[in-house]
Parts: sequence; structure tokens; C-alpha cells
Amino acid sequence: MQKIHLYDKILSPLVTEKSTNLSELNKVVFKVPSDANKKNLKKNIEKIFKVNVTKINIINKKGRIKTTRGKKVKLKGFKKAIITLKKGQSIDLTTGI
Repeated sequence: MQKIHLYDKILSPLVTEKSTNLSELNKVVFKVPSDANKKNLKKNIEKIFKVNVTKINIINKKGRIKTTRGKKVKLKGFKKAIITLKKGQSIDLTTGI
């Protein structure tokens, strides 16, 4: 049986204009693997960052076709998780894990 590491369920933080605006509402956005679920994510984020998670929303972004220099290129889709933290808590993404 394979041992699963805590960091396997979080691929990277998503830092965009929209996710930065969500940080004012105690929300953080992460890119997660396609097999991630809410229960495991909650447990792992609480252990790694030592915060209290109140809610998790998971969004599945589908891949799309983009035209670049006259060629069609398929962009890979991904899954992202919006994590709502308890009021007054935050995760500093600039320090790293």
C-alpha cells in the first residue's frame, strides 16, 4: 500500500486578481489533483497550515482549445479548491510551505 503525503493533495496556490480579492473574505484558492475530495483537503490543510477550515468549494475547470500562431493547441484542465477559513485566520502564501 502506498503512503500518501499531506502535500500530495495541494499542487500549488492560485494567485490571480480574483483570488487576491477573495483573500479579503478569508478565502484561499489552491490547485488540487483531479482525485481530491473535500474531506481529505480539509484534514490536510488544517494539519499543514494549522488553521480552521469552515467551508470548501471545489471547481473543475475543463480544458479548452487555444489558437496560437495559426495552430490549435489543447490546454489541459485542472481542479481548484476555494477554502474558506475561520474569521480572523489567514494563510500567508508568500512564505511557502
